Amino acid sequence: MSSQDHQAFARLVNKYQSGLRHYMRRLTAGDHHGAEDLAQDTFLMVYTKLHQYKSTGSFKSWLYTIAYRLFLDRLQKLKTVSYEQLMPTPPLAHNPMDADIYAEQLMRLLKPKERALLTLAYVEGMSHQEIEKITQLPLGSIKSYIHRAKQKLQQAVIQAEETQSNR
Repeated sequence: MSSQDHQAFARLVNKYQSGLRHYMRRLTAGDHHGAEDLAQDTFLMVYTKLHQYKSTGSFKSWLYTIAYRLFLDRLQKLKTVSYEQLMPTPPLAHNPMDADIYAEQLMRLLKPKERALLTLAYVEGMSHQEIEKITQLPLGSIKSYIHRAKQKLQQAVIQAEETQSNR
């Protein structure tokens, strides 16, 4: 690669790294170290496969497809690791940082596919068709997973708020 190629790749990393890291933190349910490793692995793979990118779709979708596949591979290798833990405590203050941490903790209650689909739809703002390209899941399954995930999170928040108000 020439120095211009390196500079172009550095611009891509700068443009997409924040969003990708946030996406990976959601997928890993707040495991910042694991999310950082996955984001770095994604950019390394993108670097080696950049010549294979066809501009028929968005670069972001291609990037997130690679990230999602790496996440699934990591889950297969670490089957003993479970991100599901105790019910997170809702933040007392309406501090955006606390709310973000709470959201990451809530993701532990969801299955990996539910986390991925919910994050792509609501955090990344992707359409169901874009999500279908990234995950290779049927459209009906995507809608079902998202619906179930939203229900689980709503029930968890209601339960946590009831528990907190009973104290």
